[in-house]
Amino acid sequence: MGILNVTPDSFSDGALLAQSSSTEFRVDVDKALSRAHAMVASGAQIIDVGGESTRPGARAVSIAEESDRVLPVITALRANLDVCISIDTSSPDVMKAAIAEGAGMVNDVRALTTSGATDVVAASDVAVCLMHMQGQPRTMQQTYAYRDVVEDVLEFLQQRLAACRDAGIARQRLVVDPGFGFGKSLAHNYTLLKSLRRFSVLEQPVLVGLSRKSMIGGVIDRPVDERLAGSIAATTLALLGGASIVRTHDVAATMDAIRVHSAYSSV
Repeated sequence: MGILNVTPDSFSDGALLAQSSSTEFRVDVDKALSRAHAMVASGAQIIDVGGESTRPGARAVSIAEESDRVLPVITALRANLDVCISIDTSSPDVMKAAIAEGAGMVNDVRALTTSGATDVVAASDVAVCLMHMQGQPRTMQQTYAYRDVVEDVLEFLQQRLAACRDAGIARQRLVVDPGFGFGKSLAHNYTLLKSLRRFSVLEQPVLVGLSRKSMIGGVIDRPVDERLAGSIAATTLALLGGASIVRTHDVAATMDAIRVHSAYSSV
């Protein structure tokens, strides 16, 4: 899953897709499409489009602003690339509009807990990724508390899977994400990574988002744009732990890690 941030305040590279002629942040659809082409050429099978940053301290954006960022990009991707398009949002309105434009997956950091979100997905045939987050993006790294981080995250995901199935969302449409970096300390993140195999009891594909995150920077003490090697190391550990989908900024390097892991696993 290649990350296509169309936000000015992404913790990584979203602002690079802005129109250079505009004084306000406006997405340059051609730049976004070029980035997506490159990721698909490097091996991405899913392009995850997000119009609202969920980094710690990120500000909320209106539904209209989020829609203005993501919908033209999704339309362009659908017209030009044979790839699964994922919409990274918690807004039911944005989900519905994105699905109408051709999105085949919803990637929700709030696991469809926003009122109306489950109904939107249930009324469609798209896949959905349910992620665990403690707290909200603006404050999630200020305070967090777990009895047992692995069991608490597992219990939450079990509850959300049950809610989705009760709403009529078929099991084969569901993906889970333990939510690395979302309301977790450095130790919590590495405990989850080391225990990733535990999530196999859910019998659903596991998505991991490790790319360039603070759990990498906190160990190697490097800025965001110098965390590739650390991200690949964490990705390899996640693959050994049973991850099925890897969400990344660096598709080519991540595909190399996936191919090596595949060769290692096949002998």
